Amino acid sequence: MTDSPTGSAWQTIPEMVLSVGDRFGDSEAVVDGSLRLTFRQLVDRVRVAAGTFHESGIAKGDRVAIWAPNSAEWIIAAFGVLTAGGVVVPVNTRFKADEAADVITRSGAKAVLVQKGFLGQDYPAPPGVPVIDLKSDFLTSGAPYEAQIAGTDIADIIYTSGTTGRPKGVKMNHLQTLRLYEEWCDLADLREGDRYLIVNPFFHTFGLKAGCIAAMIRGATIFPVPVFDADAVVDLVERERITMLPGPPTLYHSLLQVPDKNRLASLRAGVTGSADIPVELIRRVHEELPFQTLATGYGLTECGTATLSRPGDSFEDIATTVGVPCAGIEVRIADDGEVLVRGYSVMQGYLDDPAATAEAIDADGWLHTGDLGEFNDSGRLRIIGRKKDMFIVGGFNAYPAEIEDFLLEHPGVAQVAVIGVPDERMGQVGRAFVVVKGAGDAVSEAELIEWSRDRMAGYKVPRSVVFLDSLPLNASGKVMKDQLR
Repeated sequence: MTDSPTGSAWQTIPEMVLSVGDRFGDSEAVVDGSLRLTFRQLVDRVRVAAGTFHESGIAKGDRVAIWAPNSAEWIIAAFGVLTAGGVVVPVNTRFKADEAADVITRSGAKAVLVQKGFLGQDYPAPPGVPVIDLKSDFLTSGAPYEAQIAGTDIADIIYTSGTTGRPKGVKMNHLQTLRLYEEWCDLADLREGDRYLIVNPFFHTFGLKAGCIAAMIRGATIFPVPVFDADAVVDLVERERITMLPGPPTLYHSLLQVPDKNRLASLRAGVTGSADIPVELIRRVHEELPFQTLATGYGLTECGTATLSRPGDSFEDIATTVGVPCAGIEVRIADDGEVLVRGYSVMQGYLDDPAATAEAIDADGWLHTGDLGEFNDSGRLRIIGRKKDMFIVGGFNAYPAEIEDFLLEHPGVAQVAVIGVPDERMGQVGRAFVVVKGAGDAVSEAELIEWSRDRMAGYKVPRSVVFLDSLPLNASGKVMKDQLR
């Protein structure tokens, strides 16, 4: 095993995964309910799964979709596809049949792996595409096999969340992922022997790469969680002595509600998302929970993790910034405030969409993220909001994410989304769409506008409020502001 020119110890993901038996032997690799696999057993199962895919006609470069929740079989299938020389296409489990069919069809997948009956539905596939039950004996029916592949071959095509149109398939190769998530392991403090509970879905970059692949790089035990349930997570943390638990801020809010914090005593490291997080939450996590490290970062499907906080960062830094760029990654702010990213981790392009690729990556190699940001005095990146969401009120730039953060401080507001609407005098003004917390938390439009005037500059104050029972969300849980418009 020699270092590649890009800094990774391996050329391909299968080369790394198939080495875990030698590196970590009979330590536990995956624990999923009653199923407990050692690293050696996992390697055997991955090789056999690769043989099954090979024997069923999956050739080098062929794509296989996985439309299923987190499980041991998901991991074996994904690494099996890669070991057979195929390309993994994870599909969002929140998608409805038509949404999934669109992604599967456009990806050109030769087969779809599903988990029958998950969330009460059986997933179909487009006509002519075989559907394979992950929980059947399919993955165990082949002869061990390993294809010859290169680090520059495409490893996965992960579809964007599609808040502004149809999801686009992001192509990444083996070397990009290996180099980036070896560094991620260091910065997130993932260690050999860690017991890593993964609530982030495997169909996301975080769940697959900062989750499954990172665990294989380091020799951590994976505990896949198919559906987040706070009580079940706490039980698992206590019973299995979980040490690593990344997740969204809501996960840490849930942990802070646990009456007996001794049940969480094993937790050491966490990582949370790039949304603006209350400083008080980070302080409480450090003071009331056993975490020694809690990192924050920023990334997107098109380039993986671009920035991460560093050990020793203050509560304020972790809560209000997303850290500094990873090694070999450049981040700069364009004249209009957009965050641009350049480096080895930027995608190989969108599948079958050269026009969208050219729009996303300019001639100098800069990926235009669509996010607005700024660097603080210490060189840490702060995300302000989405470029397409920004609106201009009488010459002043208004950022919905910032206004939403203010409005969420109102005791009666459960959820909020802000957009710009046309105004004769000002050009545009803000409109807030609000979901209230409960019947006892009635709040009027006039009250909320007046409350806002005391807390933010006049141009930021919404001029109108629309009350909704719920906000329109896409399958990744992001608000679909185009529907609000």
